[in-house]
Amino acid sequence: MSTPHIVVAGGGYVGMYTALGLQKALRKREARVTVIDPRSAMTYQPFLPEAAAGSVEPRHVVVPLRRTLKGCDVLTARVTAIDHAARTVRVEPPSGAPYDLAYDELVVALGSVSRTLPVPGLAEHGRGFKQIEEAISLRNQVLECLDTAASVQDPVVRASTLTFVFVGGGYAGVEALAEIEDMARFATRYYETISEDDLRFVLVEAADRILPEVGPDMGRYTVDRLVDRSIDVRLNTRLDSYTDRHVVLSDGEEFDAATLVWTAGVKANPVLASSDLPLDEKGRLMALPDLSVEGVEHAWTAGDNAAVPDLTSPGAMCSPSAQHAVRQARVLAANIVRSLRGEELQDYAHKHAGSVASLGLHKGVAQVYGVKLKGFPAWFMHRTYHMSRMPTFNKKVRVVLDWTLALFFRRDVVSLGPLQRPRDDFERANL
Repeated sequence: MSTPHIVVAGGGYVGMYTALGLQKALRKREARVTVIDPRSAMTYQPFLPEAAAGSVEPRHVVVPLRRTLKGCDVLTARVTAIDHAARTVRVEPPSGAPYDLAYDELVVALGSVSRTLPVPGLAEHGRGFKQIEEAISLRNQVLECLDTAASVQDPVVRASTLTFVFVGGGYAGVEALAEIEDMARFATRYYETISEDDLRFVLVEAADRILPEVGPDMGRYTVDRLVDRSIDVRLNTRLDSYTDRHVVLSDGEEFDAATLVWTAGVKANPVLASSDLPLDEKGRLMALPDLSVEGVEHAWTAGDNAAVPDLTSPGAMCSPSAQHAVRQARVLAANIVRSLRGEELQDYAHKHAGSVASLGLHKGVAQVYGVKLKGFPAWFMHRTYHMSRMPTFNKKVRVVLDWTLALFFRRDVVSLGPLQRPRDDFERANL
C-alpha cells in the first residue's frame, strides 16, 4: 500500500500550523505532506502595521516555511484549480508549465484576498495592506512623500503629497492608519519645512462605526482619539472614485491624495470558484464542525476561506481571525491523523475571547472576556498577546529585541523606496 499523500493548499496561518501539527503527529512513513504557497514564508499579519511603521523589522514578522516545516515538501507556486473528483490540484510555478499534483487528502487553506469594488482609479493607483511587501511599500511611500513635499514649491502638489487616505475602518485600516500616522508625525521633526499640521490623514468608512469587534463604546472611543490626533474620520461615507489620484467621496468632498490604502474587508480566495467543492453564498468552503468539507470525503478546510460553524454560538460561523485560524489548524491536523488511523474525529469549539487593537505607540483599545481596556494597558495587551501567538521561538525573541532596542534608540525614518526600483540608475545611464 502506497504512503498517503496530504496536500496543504496554502501556507498561511491554517496551512503552516496544520502542516506543523501533521509533522509532529505522523509516524515515520505514515504519510507525506506537501505545502503549496506562492510565498516561501508565512506572514504574521497582526504585526504588519508595526512593520510598516518601523517598530518591528519586517523580516521578523515572516516565518520561512522550509525552515519551519523540515519534514514537509514545500512548493513555491500557486494553486489555480482543484479537481477533487480526480484528487488533483493544478499547480502553477513561478516559471515553467503548470502541472497537476495528485493527493489522497486535501487541506484547503487558501485564505482570503482583499475585497475590492469597481471604484474608478482604485486598481491603478490604490494599494492594499495584507502582505509584508505592501507594508514595506507603504512605509517607503509615506517617507518618500515627505521627501517630495520638502523639495517642491508648488503648494497644490505639496498638499496632495502630504494627504494620506485609508479606506476601511476594520482592524487592518485603523491599525495601519494609526501606526503610519504616528511614524509620519515623528518624522516631521527632521524636515524644517514640514510640520505636523501639514499632514492630512483621512479615514473613510461606509458603516456608522469603526472596529465593530471591540464593541460600540470602544469604537466611539477610538473615533474620539483619532479625531484628537487631527485625523479626519468620515463615517457613513464611501469612496466614489480615485481617478488620477483625485479622491471623490460620497459626501461630496473632493481632494487630491498621492496615497490611498484600501483595507475595506476581505473575501474568500477566488480559486475556490475553480473547484468542485461545495461553497456557501460568500464563496467560502462549507465545513462541518470537525473541519472536514461538507458532503465530500478526504477534503478539509479552516480559516478565512471556510464557513466553520461556531459551536459556542449556535447558528453563527467562526469569525475570520487569527485567534480561530491557529486553533482550528491544530484540531484539523489532529483530525487528519485520526482519520488515517480510523479513530473518531473531534469537533472544533472555541469561544471568541475578545479583540485587541493598537492605535499607535502606547495607545490601544481592547475588549477581552467582557473586560474593556484603553490607552497603554490595551496597547500592552495587544503586544503581549500577539507576541505569544507569533510562530517559533526564534521570531518571538527577534520581535522582543526590536521592541527593547526601541526603548533606547529612536526609530529610523528613511525611505528605501529605490530598492524596489534597482535598475533605474542603470537604465538612465544607458539613455
